[in-house]
Amino acid sequence: MRDFTASVVVFLVALPLCMGIAVASGVPAEKGLITGIIGGIVVGALAGSPLQVSGPAAGLAVIVFEVVQRYGLAMLGPILVVAGLIQLGAGALRLGQWFRAISPAVVHGMLAGIGLLIVAGQAHVLFGDSPGPHGLQNLLAIPAAFASLNPTDLGVAEATFLVGAITIAAMLIWEKVRPAKLKLVPGALLGVLAATLAAIFFQLPVQRIAVPESIIAAIAPPGAGDLARLMEPAIFITALAIAFIASAETLLSAAAVDQMHSGPKTRYNKELAAQGIGNLLCGLAGALPMTGVIVRSSANVQAGAQTRLSTILHGIWILGSVALLASVLRLIPSAALAGVLVVTGWRLVSLKHARHLFERYGLLPTAIWAVTFFTVVATDLLTGVLVGMALTLVELAPNLMRLRLRIQTQTLSDDEREVSLDGAATFVQLPRIAKALEASPRGGMVRLNLERLSTLDHTCAEVLTDWLRGRERDGGRVELRANETVRRRLIPAHA
Repeated sequence: MRDFTASVVVFLVALPLCMGIAVASGVPAEKGLITGIIGGIVVGALAGSPLQVSGPAAGLAVIVFEVVQRYGLAMLGPILVVAGLIQLGAGALRLGQWFRAISPAVVHGMLAGIGLLIVAGQAHVLFGDSPGPHGLQNLLAIPAAFASLNPTDLGVAEATFLVGAITIAAMLIWEKVRPAKLKLVPGALLGVLAATLAAIFFQLPVQRIAVPESIIAAIAPPGAGDLARLMEPAIFITALAIAFIASAETLLSAAAVDQMHSGPKTRYNKELAAQGIGNLLCGLAGALPMTGVIVRSSANVQAGAQTRLSTILHGIWILGSVALLASVLRLIPSAALAGVLVVTGWRLVSLKHARHLFERYGLLPTAIWAVTFFTVVATDLLTGVLVGMALTLVELAPNLMRLRLRIQTQTLSDDEREVSLDGAATFVQLPRIAKALEASPRGGMVRLNLERLSTLDHTCAEVLTDWLRGRERDGGRVELRANETVRRRLIPAHA
């Protein structure tokens, strides 16, 4: 029963986001709905993270928009087929843990850059216009778009902006004033509902989303000619970039979801393979790519989900809404979905993580975050991620001659284990560290000896911090032995 109620909550959160992310990606809204259905029913049944919800993600909207602009909508399917096969292969080769070694500074810098690009692009939709192909152009054009509005004449642009403003205001006000008993009612749903009712009541001349009569009609399998183009190097690199970014976002989201509940933890290689199957099916259907998404996943956990059934059911509810309520969905203004994406994108731009990096780890990780962020905005997503990852190698420079790490585990009793790390704990060694920690008995005592660590980079420190918090939440005990420098990096997770 708790899975049933949680599935309804996740469905209400997912429905406007699936459509909004599709519109932000430059594709019809039904493409996002198909991805939500596959992510719920298929990936939900196969996932290695049972409480994580998969579907279209804002983090991929920018790169999908670029793909559609450069190669056309017909090429999105073949690219996703290759991306899915890459993920499936990575899962089979047990590479899931390596994605956790990506620096949090790079990931959050990437998400912040994506957020700003989404805000810049969707702001133009709020003015009844289409976003341009480049993020900086969209940013620089926003003041002129504001200046073009005429408050005394409610034309198409003014009506469209009004609908978007109602959506944003409803979302923000609801999240400030909603009572505790209604905390699971999503602000995005109420924002879209308020804007749709206003557009109908005042008969505003705004564009509405197009939803086909049958979801089957929206499925567009790749053609033979499009599949043949996969031999072009640029297209294969694009597929590789989507697979890499989708995998990193999924597995980092899964790690965050693990910190929210005390149930079974993520099996990373199984989750990676499930995402590969999902993206392969999305490619064959001509839909959007998918990842594990933290907003829907956190709503799932907070709503009391116990098993993967809630994720599967939410996909069934999306399918049912498209099959039975298509005429209702067609009443939703496009500007309402743009308003949802503006709020979603702005939250991705949050500077909280940059401040956290500076306060805990110093200038270098903060600089990696900032350079990744600005490069994503100024150039493109792939370039920004590659530049950020290259900068993380700078952290290794002082330790190039002493990168070895010795990990010793000793079972002291049935419920007591000692884990000792000796040497340099850097992201290069992170899969080994994570494997040793996660093999510890869940409810017993772990004696974690870090006294002989010479180096602890911020990527390893974040993983250790999350592990310590998870042990504390699950009732496990940890006895930490560390020098002052290492201990300071792990506070406040463990005193």
